[in-house]
Amino acid sequence: MATFDFSDYFFYKWRYVIGYTAVGLLLAGVLLFAGLYVPGGLSDAEMTSVIQSQQVSYGNIGTLAIINLPYHILQDGLLHLFGPSIFVIKLPSLILALLSALGLIALLRRWFKPNIAVLSSLIAISTGQFLLIAQQGTPDILYVFWPVTILLLGTQVTRATNYRALWKSLFAAAVALSLYTPLSIYTIAAVILTIALHPHLRAIIRRLSRKRIIISASIALALLIPFIITLFRTPNVLPELLGIPTVWPSFIDNLTTVLKQYFLFWNPGATTLLTPVFSLGSFLLIALGFYHLILTRDATRSYLVLIWIAFMTPVLIINPELTSVTFTILVFLLAAGLTNLVNYWYRLFPRNPYARVSGLVPIIVLVVALIGSGITRYVYGYHYGLQAATLFSTDLRLIPDGKQELIVNKAQKPFYTAILSYQDDIQLSDQPSQNTVITTRDVPAPKGYVIQHIITNDRSADSNRFYIYTKNTD
Repeated sequence: MATFDFSDYFFYKWRYVIGYTAVGLLLAGVLLFAGLYVPGGLSDAEMTSVIQSQQVSYGNIGTLAIINLPYHILQDGLLHLFGPSIFVIKLPSLILALLSALGLIALLRRWFKPNIAVLSSLIAISTGQFLLIAQQGTPDILYVFWPVTILLLGTQVTRATNYRALWKSLFAAAVALSLYTPLSIYTIAAVILTIALHPHLRAIIRRLSRKRIIISASIALALLIPFIITLFRTPNVLPELLGIPTVWPSFIDNLTTVLKQYFLFWNPGATTLLTPVFSLGSFLLIALGFYHLILTRDATRSYLVLIWIAFMTPVLIINPELTSVTFTILVFLLAAGLTNLVNYWYRLFPRNPYARVSGLVPIIVLVVALIGSGITRYVYGYHYGLQAATLFSTDLRLIPDGKQELIVNKAQKPFYTAILSYQDDIQLSDQPSQNTVITTRDVPAPKGYVIQHIITNDRSADSNRFYIYTKNTD
């Protein structure tokens, strides 16, 4: 009896095209859904980010000397280009999340087999932690973007045969710009230590052109000028860049918090942080991946990830709220776990093609279940969670269009001053001067005005958001 060749199947021939199409559609869908609908409002951190972005002045180098400068430049540019709205405030993070996801897919293809890259990418982009930072209009997405960019460009430097000078320049620029983001120094230190310890990487570095290295270093130095100015003007930002708190916490309490954030699977929560960071199924794969890295510790990627974990673990214990810094590491461990799982099944049936293919069915079912649970947990946590709903404001989209005069309280004034600098229709005022004026809910009624209309949201509590007053003509 002739043996049937599985490569004759249409789906087998086009499996990677189908797989990456599924990744692309899922990525586009979840990013748009998160950016537009869930949670659909602005947190205090996002408002603070807008204030910092608005203060960037390209003619004053002093204003460029801020933490997370690349993100604030992007956010300021998009607000100038499209005008202020909740979606535009989140748009820089959505763009960087898209680039991070594409870079992660490319990096996984370099480090793992294509089938592993597809499956692990699908799980990664559907996790609540990724969706949360992807839609949040704050620089937190840089904790994912910079490691992925640096590692992908570093891989291109060591492996690419064409445009090597370009890859070196881009790598140097990425390293320099990443230093504006807190904790990036540890990623760079892990890369440097891996190069110093791994003989294969040391041999590659010795073969690099010194002239091109000097050019790349000059590019990096030029991009670091505002960063250097920052350190000289305000040296107290250095602890923040290193993740060192101003007041040392209780390590026992922090360690307990970290363990709850990663391992309290039976009591999930959704505030400004989605816990647990990964589902139980994903963490079992991550644990298997860690075991796989120990077994293959001579490989370059194992060197890097293990050293990276050693650097980031103490930082996470000191700053348990910074779970985003571990996302990329955990995705690599997840991919390694899937590799170990698939390889184990293939070793059981090295010559039976039917068993090899049928063994992928439960793995695909597992991946689909992890994708569904990740998206469902995020949507239910932020769309229906009572605790999470109070942390995000939809006030910005409730302000009526057209020429308006707006009065806000002292605490809200920095945000509205920043956001209204991007448009001319609404004027911020301390005292009303027009026939019609809008106030926030906690501003006393202006003298000589009577309430005409109340603007509300769809929440059951604190639903009154703005009051529209008109001048009393009686």
